[in-house]
Order: sequence, then C-alpha cells, then structure tokens
Amino acid sequence: MARLRIGSRGSQLALWQAHHISDLLRARGHEIELEIIKTTGDKITDVALAKVGTKGMFTKEIEEALAEGRVDLAVHSLKDLPTELPPGFELVAITKRVNPHDVFLSVKYDCIDDLPKGARVGTSSLRRQAQLKAFRPDLDVHPLRGNVDTRVRKLEQGEYDAIILAAAGLTRLGKTQFIREYLPEKFMCPAAGQGALGIEIRDGDVETRKLVEFLNDADSRAATVCERALLNKLGGGCQVPIGAFAEMEDGVLHLNAVVARPDGSEVLREFQHGSDPVELGERVGNALLKRGAVQILEDVYGAEAAAPQQP
Repeated sequence: MARLRIGSRGSQLALWQAHHISDLLRARGHEIELEIIKTTGDKITDVALAKVGTKGMFTKEIEEALAEGRVDLAVHSLKDLPTELPPGFELVAITKRVNPHDVFLSVKYDCIDDLPKGARVGTSSLRRQAQLKAFRPDLDVHPLRGNVDTRVRKLEQGEYDAIILAAAGLTRLGKTQFIREYLPEKFMCPAAGQGALGIEIRDGDVETRKLVEFLNDADSRAATVCERALLNKLGGGCQVPIGAFAEMEDGVLHLNAVVARPDGSEVLREFQHGSDPVELGERVGNALLKRGAVQILEDVYGAEAAAPQQP
C-alpha cells in the first residue's frame, strides 16, 4: 500500500476534514502523514476577509507544498478553492456534500424575525451580510473572524446577539448547540461549493490520482462544478457577495444564484435548470450580468479591479 502525505491548514475544522480523508485512505490500507501549513488567510486575523481580497488566500501556501513535493494531496474546503487552479494542479475529487446551507445561531433569539432593531449580528461574509441586510436593514452587522470555536465563543459571551455560519462546519465539529434556524437558499443562498471538500493533487500525478479518485461523489461534483462555473463567469472569489446553490434532482440540475450589494439595497436572484453543469452555471451567470451584476461587482471590487464583461 502507498504512503501519502496530506497538506492541510491548521484550524480545528481543517484538521477534522484532513483526518476524515486520512481515515478513508487508511481504511484502504494506506499509510498517511499530515503536514499542517499556515496560509495567508490564517495569518491575517484582524481584518475582514472581504477587505483582504486575495484569491487563494487559504490555498496558495498549500499548493506551494504540493508543487515542491512536500505533500502528495491537499484537502480544502471547496468554497475556499479558487475557481481556476494555477497551472500544474488538478482537482481530482469532490467529496459527498454535507448540508450546504447557512444557519442562524443565537443564545437569546429563536430566529432572524425575533431579533430586535439594531441587534448586533456577526459575519465575515459580504454574501451573508448582503442577503441579511436586504431582509433586515435595521440590523447592525459586524465583521466576525476566527475559527468556528472562536466565533461561537464570542456569541456565547454576548459580543453578538446572533451570528451566521455554515451548517457544515458546525456539524462536523459538533458545535450545533446554538443553531436556531437553517436558512433556505431562496433567502440565504450559500457560497459556491459550501459543504463539500476538494482534493487537489499535482497535475499528471497518475499514481496519487488512482488512489484518491474513489473519494469523488458524482452528484456533488456536478452541483459544485455548476456553482463554480457561475462564480467564474462573474469573476468572483470566495469573499464577494455572490451565492450559488445547485442540486441534482432526477438527473436535472437546478441552480439558485444571487448577486447583491453589501448593504442589501439591491439583490439580483436567478433560478434556472439544465443538464450540463458548466453550461448551466455560465448561462445563469450571463443572465445575472445582463440584469446588472456587472455594476454591482464593479462597485464592490473598486475601479481598479478586473470586472467581468457584460455579454
């Protein structure tokens, strides 16, 4: 059997994910080593992610370790992985997705409707902020950084009346005690790829590919490829106000997508279905661009950023 070295970030959630993949590989008789790698996103902890704006902030250093041969594969939260990989790398597997939705957490309040005017809500995501403010412009939305434990602890200690997080990470870590409401995609459209793990290897590494491709889940791959195609069409990374959620039903993909201004003043939603993941993602992306997403994204990125061209 093979000896495989896995590269991972060092957060509690990233390590859970890496150990989960390690267990699946060990069950097939492989010997596994884990190398913890600190990424740019891990080093910048005092600035809202949306203001950092670096694509690949959670993946670049791990890819460097892959390229240098220090690790054989990398385990990523798929939503952190840029839609276009740098040359020399391959996304060999996308794991079976767990619950992709966002959740509302609070110690005192049972749902978003119950929050009083001016309640302090924590999130580090422009996507979540935009959709929340569209529904409740009276809320005081504040940046919330740190790992899952840190964010939940800040809620528990009363720094926030509520926070919005991904269901997947909380479920994996068993931190579900303050979940009060699962937010449907028509209200809070998730991030592209949320809930799935991406397994990255060096392009052309045939041996490693053979050993890990069993981790790929066909339906999860189709859905997330569709979401990532939409994100790519819109020129977005993981820290922009774009949501995408696709699911397979009876061989047909259904895609919900959203582009919104961070203050919630303008929200564009689009829903379409199709059979080809990339074609559907690009078609919905084009529809949003034609409806005004170009201007929203230009304003978010700023005048110097490369904005997508309207078709």
